[in-house]
Amino acid sequence: ALIWGGAFFFISVAVQSVPPLTYVWLRLSIAAGAMWLFLQWKGEGLGLPREVWRSILLLALLNNALPFTLFGWGQTHIASGLASILNATTPIWGVLVAHLFTDDERLNPRKLAGVLLGFGGVAVMIGPDLLANLGTDALAQLACIAASLSYALAAVWARRFRAMGLKPMAVTTGQLSAGALMMLPLALLVDEPWTQPLPPASAWGAIAALAIFCTAFGYVLYFRLIDTAGATN
Repeated sequence: ALIWGGAFFFISVAVQSVPPLTYVWLRLSIAAGAMWLFLQWKGEGLGLPREVWRSILLLALLNNALPFTLFGWGQTHIASGLASILNATTPIWGVLVAHLFTDDERLNPRKLAGVLLGFGGVAVMIGPDLLANLGTDALAQLACIAASLSYALAAVWARRFRAMGLKPMAVTTGQLSAGALMMLPLALLVDEPWTQPLPPASAWGAIAALAIFCTAFGYVLYFRLIDTAGATN
């Protein structure tokens, strides 16, 4: 929660100076590079069989490329606090998606009450001033809600990798590498980053923090949680 909650602050700093698609590509590329270096330091290979890469590509789309881009673009129009409120709809989508697409994580009244209570807690902590902005910049807010739904779909999709016996570190590295490759042509074609001014140190620092802590390390924890606690939890 600390790692991914803090991400919204860093995103708001990054997208002030770096176009959203370029920011996502940099975030994923640095995170993937960090994971490859860590695997090399541990003396481990990736070890992902060829047949799993189609699943990895879909995971990278749902878990990285799409939500990172939607939140990045959304935060060029709305405050990071409001984006974090909308991100707190992820577990609401999560219990619904898990109910529809799994046999062992069905929706029940206690789960639904717990998720709604948690969402209410986020809204109370952020405060009424930001809640008053709900409904303005509707497209940006819808983008953040769509990103939250994408995260929920990814959590259920990621369950399959445990059954395949794949290590969380390998899945994280494969996902981030695939996401970086997806974003490269989009960033080049749409943002034309070579035409943009050089970002300030604050933007580079925010992107580095997002890449190392909120992405590489965050997703290692994420896949361990998927394995041990399930998609809904």
